[in-house]
Amino acid sequence: MNLPFDSPQFFAVFARYNLAVWPGQVVLNALAIALVMVVLRAWSDRAVSGVLALLWVWMGVVYHLGFFRTINPAASIFGAVFVLQGVAFAVLGVAGGKLRFVFPAGARGMIGGLLLVLALVAYPLLAYFAGHRYPAVATFGLPCPTTIFTLGLLLWAAPPVPRVLLLIPLAWSAVGASAALQLGVWEDLGLVVAGLVSGLLMLVPAWGGGGPTLAERRSLG
Repeated sequence: MNLPFDSPQFFAVFARYNLAVWPGQVVLNALAIALVMVVLRAWSDRAVSGVLALLWVWMGVVYHLGFFRTINPAASIFGAVFVLQGVAFAVLGVAGGKLRFVFPAGARGMIGGLLLVLALVAYPLLAYFAGHRYPAVATFGLPCPTTIFTLGLLLWAAPPVPRVLLLIPLAWSAVGASAALQLGVWEDLGLVVAGLVSGLLMLVPAWGGGGPTLAERRSLG
């Protein structure tokens, strides 16, 4: 697929975004860490869904429509789709209470945790070792690391997770392959792996495992 922009233009968008929203990245990272603590402490499922909704609306409106659209006309569509994902989290998770976040035993818990570490810690390190320097890097709050983070948290959601919430994050993980191969965003290979593994765990029951959650193990102990 031929892209309507080249690699320098793509990274320049990151730079403009990061300089324009600073210190928003710090706030978004703090929110992400707070979400992990909320899940581990089993405080508020609706709060987790609400912040996920905020993150996806932020990406759709601020990044896609505000910045990425300057080099890619398709960003208008991406922006609308990301906002739709945010609305889905708000409707199903906040208003509907359809998401219950726990720390599950087995593969879902372990891999979900690894994806959260990848999104918040390993992704910026991989970007650094790939030669990308701030501000021309994808910080948390931009689509790829935030999609990894979302998939990690959805792995910590008690099944069954509404499948409509998986469609856009999994589709965007496939987009990461294009960015990695055509634009040299090699850290996005982690997004591709995250999509493949989390898709298997959440959509194929035999892969998802089971077992008690952390809260259930504590009550039994």
